[in-house]
Amino acid sequence: MLNSATVTANIPAGDLKRAREFYADKLGLTPSFEMADLMLVYRTAGGAVFSIYQTEYAGQAGHTIAQWHVSDVDAEVRELKQKGVTFEQYDMPGVQWQDNVASLAGMGKAAWFTDSEGNILCIDDGLPDQF
Repeated sequence: MLNSATVTANIPAGDLKRAREFYADKLGLTPSFEMADLMLVYRTAGGAVFSIYQTEYAGQAGHTIAQWHVSDVDAEVRELKQKGVTFEQYDMPGVQWQDNVASLAGMGKAAWFTDSEGNILCIDDGLPDQF
């Protein structure tokens, strides 16, 4: 039933204005649609759609809530660091870290950061072909 559907990430924000500034200044993203004081909708050139919505429950997830699949994780991390994004490192078995980039055995590379609202976000080099 849902096999032909698309999925959209919904990212919570305690302060929608602050979130808009972070996503614009740090990530270079501009909303394609907005509902004043309620929600921002983004559409990337790669075709992904996600929204950021106003709620008092932002930053409480404690896990990754959205991932961007990129061709070069190391380059993206360097560029985002230049814009002031701070990356996280987690204690995960079998993971090798170099300059805040995790090499995951058989899974490629990934890096995690938090947005202005405390949400954990990830950039990775996509899913391996075997999936």
